[in-house]
Amino acid sequence: MKTILIADDSVFMQKFLTNVIEQQNNYKVSLLANNGQDAIEQYKKEKPDIVLLDIVMPVKDGLSALKEILSYDEEAKVIMCSALGTKNHMIEAINLGAKDFIVKPFFHHLIETLNKVNAYE
Repeated sequence: MKTILIADDSVFMQKFLTNVIEQQNNYKVSLLANNGQDAIEQYKKEKPDIVLLDIVMPVKDGLSALKEILSYDEEAKVIMCSALGTKNHMIEAINLGAKDFIVKPFFHHLIETLNKVNAYE
């Protein structure tokens, strides 16, 4: 079973995403983070298979967290997940090394995206 870290400052969004993901038998949300710094620390301790990372969070934003996670582990599978789905944010996230970008609240392809990112080697 693949483990997932959800980093989002909204408890509602954490619960919503957990419910969607855990309806699948092959994924388990094993970690939750409320900000980018917490996401980095939890990634380093637990090294989940996939990270869902919001952009706008307190303490450290998602793009900064993405950079740190990838500098720690260049093989990290990170999906950016944000309501700030501007073209510039998407391009920046992908250029930094994110495997994909999901615009909130459009999660109808979430499991498909997880499967695609999981297939990266």
